[in-house]
Amino acid sequence: MKNKYDLNNFVHTLTEQGVLSGIVERVKERRKELKLTQQELSQRSGVSYASIRRFESTGEISFNSLLKIASVLNALADFNMLFGNEQVSDLREY
Repeated sequence: MKNKYDLNNFVHTLTEQGVLSGIVERVKERRKELKLTQQELSQRSGVSYASIRRFESTGEISFNSLLKIASVLNALADFNMLFGNEQVSDLREY
């Protein structure tokens, strides 16, 4: 029986596994929105079918392959924003 007073019921804790699971789910959702099968995503991205299947089931994939998949899913800009660009407060800094 779950404890209804468990802190996790009230506070979202950010974990590596949680972030990874979220990315996997968003990739699957986006692939399906575009009506792509895993095989079609493989062909368009150049990432092996086995790698895509493994990623969608375990979350394991190389960063380079993930970028290739993101490109096909029109999500590459999201990775470009990952660490953000340095904010310039004064042009004289450059």
